[in-house]
Amino acid sequence: MQTRLLEDIRQTSAGKVAEEILRKCVHCGFCNATCPTYQLLGDENDGPRGRIYLIKQLLEGQQVGTQTLQHLDRCLLCRSCETTCPSGVEYSKLLDIGRHLAEEQIGRTGKDKTLRKRLRKYLPKPGLFSVGLSLGRAFKPLLPDKLASKVTPARPAGQWPAPRHARKMLVLDGCVQPSLSPDINAATARVLDQLGISLIKAEGAGCCGAVSQHLGAPEDALAHIKRNIDAWWPHLTSNGVEAVVITASGCGAMVKDYKYHLRDEPDYFIKAERISYLAKDIAEIISKENYQKLAPAKGSRIAWHPPCSLQHGMKIRGVVENILQDCGFVLVPVTDEHLCCGSAGTYSLLQPELAQQLRGNKLDNLLAQQPEYIVTANIGCQTHLQETSPVPVKHWIHVLDRAISG
Repeated sequence: MQTRLLEDIRQTSAGKVAEEILRKCVHCGFCNATCPTYQLLGDENDGPRGRIYLIKQLLEGQQVGTQTLQHLDRCLLCRSCETTCPSGVEYSKLLDIGRHLAEEQIGRTGKDKTLRKRLRKYLPKPGLFSVGLSLGRAFKPLLPDKLASKVTPARPAGQWPAPRHARKMLVLDGCVQPSLSPDINAATARVLDQLGISLIKAEGAGCCGAVSQHLGAPEDALAHIKRNIDAWWPHLTSNGVEAVVITASGCGAMVKDYKYHLRDEPDYFIKAERISYLAKDIAEIISKENYQKLAPAKGSRIAWHPPCSLQHGMKIRGVVENILQDCGFVLVPVTDEHLCCGSAGTYSLLQPELAQQLRGNKLDNLLAQQPEYIVTANIGCQTHLQETSPVPVKHWIHVLDRAISG
């Protein structure tokens, strides 16, 4: 694709990244075939190819309006198009740049602006989010139905094994997961303990930065990223830690990109590069261990939902499936497994109508073969699907933990 970016944009770091990405696009349109919003809406501007042209217009200084921002906002950032693209277009990076520029040029007003600001300030702070969730649980009967459906019941974490192994790994606590489902990381610690690995936390670490990054606040995202690096680095250099384990695939895709986000920060880039390399989804860790010994006496019938951040963002496909099947679980076939469930970080809050349509389609496919429960690998997908699922939705690590505990 030929480009004529404005000179003051082309000379910036973001402009150079955008130009390189744009030049890879060959207009083939294969991306539209796997785009959830294009399939729902049938509008070229609500597919990756159309959005790429809209961002190109922005970068070249052409006149744009609120409709442009609306089309960009409708993107789930599921990155299914990146899996499909034969030219290796890094669409997600381009969309972040385009959204941020569109927001600066066009601006936001009213409820949308207020909601986005609250999400940026509220979600990345575990303490604040925990207080809000506790209040929501206490007053759930008094809340409107739409809001009440998003208030999940409390889940006890259970025992976290004390460090006792020579092999150690760090875990990303994250922002909302410790409050919504503290049992996920605790179950991970118990499973790894059985495999001879101690899972530890680093004081001071928190949100991975994805919420701020995708809501047009890259400076806030950098602050979260640097805080995590500062918290993790002593453990990685002097404590013999092998990896940074991530149990929410949405966070994993972000942490693996830390080196990209800090490409212009020489004081942090080398550390970020090391952390991006050591960041592993829990499936990547378990797949290399003797996990078959965790198999239960009898496996259940499971519908597996691979989060977009796992299969498209991190390109981890087939790993969880192999682990579960090797442990005796029966994975039922699921149609359109590659499509997004509609959670997509804050998308279900910002684009509720589209998110609900996508969730309905996804649940129809997941439940078609009557599984005992649904398993996934991301807290966002888990919470979003559970809102209307008639069967339990769990993180897949729970089925291995359940085998341990009986």
